[in-house]
Amino acid sequence: MFVKYKLIILTTNPFFDAYFHSDFLGKLIFLGLIALSICSWVILLHKTWITYQARKHSAEFYATFQLQKSNPLSLDTDAAKQKQPNPFKDLYDILKKHTVEILNKNKRFGNGGEVATASYLSPADVEFVDAHLMSGIASHVQHLEKNLFILATVVSLGPFLGLLGTVWGILTTFSELQNQSSAGSSQMVLGGLSLALATTVLGLLDAIPAIIGYNYLKNKVSSFETEMEGFSTEILAAVEMQYRKVDFK
Repeated sequence: MFVKYKLIILTTNPFFDAYFHSDFLGKLIFLGLIALSICSWVILLHKTWITYQARKHSAEFYATFQLQKSNPLSLDTDAAKQKQPNPFKDLYDILKKHTVEILNKNKRFGNGGEVATASYLSPADVEFVDAHLMSGIASHVQHLEKNLFILATVVSLGPFLGLLGTVWGILTTFSELQNQSSAGSSQMVLGGLSLALATTVLGLLDAIPAIIGYNYLKNKVSSFETEMEGFSTEILAAVEMQYRKVDFK
């Protein structure tokens, strides 16, 4: 009984009806629109999840960093390795790696080749580390925005593919009307218009979620980029405050 009821629903659904009564090209247009919809939803859900995880783990790392802000290079990130994306942790690792390398180098060669008792960062050293942090931010933004162009493509391609189905459905309707008797003309007109309108609706159903998701994700990534820039400025300022040499002259 349930299977019979399900079959009745499928046969009376306008989209299924339009698909089964369309020709080969019409079926290809339907399948293309369905493939675009599946692709856009996969990209949308995947990128939304990645962005959410990145912001969540970054917020947790920021809270951990605040507890040891007075000694910014003492945070042990090796024990906190995880597979989830954590841009704040990656930026901290970049800062710590290059800062430690510069401090060790300055300690060895800071006084004409003699080993110094203390090591400091020069303004040029701070700019060098800052450049690496900006490069790290750009890399994370590129990763978060990867494949978003597919959503933009669906926004443009979906309605045009639906319009192609509309024009093709009307064209085949008039072509059949010229070759058939007037007795069955009403049935053919309804079938052709059903194909034309169904593809238009599917094209819009592809484009609307895609453009909403694209704008949402672009806004989230842009906002998170600002947060990463703020965090990199904060950790760099903390390191500079502790290791930059004070000039008393």
